[in-house]
Amino acid sequence: MACALCYLLWVLTGVLFLVMEPYSKNKTIRFHAFQAIFTWLGMVGVGIAVAIVGSLVGFLPFVGWLIYIVLWAGFVLGSFALWVMLMYKAYNKEMWVLPLVGPLAQKQL
Repeated sequence: MACALCYLLWVLTGVLFLVMEPYSKNKTIRFHAFQAIFTWLGMVGVGIAVAIVGSLVGFLPFVGWLIYIVLWAGFVLGSFALWVMLMYKAYNKEMWVLPLVGPLAQKQL
């Protein structure tokens, strides 16, 4: 259950489980906490990129704002789906290593 809770509030719960004493010694919980932190940081970067691209595309006449809304909707729905999937896999005791941030989290153990 603690592994799934690492993803609940992304960075906040990730850092919390890294600091709390009985959980900070467990390698599985540490992995999920680090992966939650790194995933959130990556999502912030992707969100900034989507905002910049969406703002530039938003200036196109007629379809610009439609493309902007579709980009944001895709980003938000994708982020939500990733968040739910990470919590589901962690709750079922599956070690789901994400492509970019997973190896980085494994190095922190």
